[in-house]
Amino acid sequence: MSSPAADVVRLLTVRGETLAVAESLTGGLVAAEITSVPGASRVFRGSVTAYATPLKHELLGVDAGLLAARGAVDPQVAAQMAAGVRRALGADWGVATTGVAGPDAQDGRPVGTVFVAVEGPSGPGSGSASGGKVEALRLNGSRAEIRRESVRSVLAMLLRELAGEQTGNERAQDTEQNGGF
Repeated sequence: MSSPAADVVRLLTVRGETLAVAESLTGGLVAAEITSVPGASRVFRGSVTAYATPLKHELLGVDAGLLAARGAVDPQVAAQMAAGVRRALGADWGVATTGVAGPDAQDGRPVGTVFVAVEGPSGPGSGSASGGKVEALRLNGSRAEIRRESVRSVLAMLLRELAGEQTGNERAQDTEQNGGF
């Protein structure tokens, strides 16, 4: 039985694309999950664990004004982290996690508030200015359970985006073969 990480590595390998990861609350768990898969070196560019809020700006290019106004636990921060790591590490895809695993609330957000983001190669015109998507999660459980579920969620989101792009490409090819209808 394959894992979400193995499926990500397989799909990226088939597509000839690469992945970079930006993590906050997961502290490197997403990168560890990906690199546990044999053959991950073909697609995994690297990761940035920007646990301290200033590093999100300094290393990933997250807008300092946004961080000052809203804090690190914010959907736009997640989106900018994914775009920033993709750009910084020269990858086709970037994913990001930011949130509150506990034990205490952060930036006015309760424990279990998590944002995961995926930034793909489609760019402008793909439905968002950055070509990225963000999901808001409200998770329950221990600190470890919240972190584990955040990893699972961002990998599942990436898989949906990869499958969606593949389906879109297949549809485009099908349209060409059938005279544009």
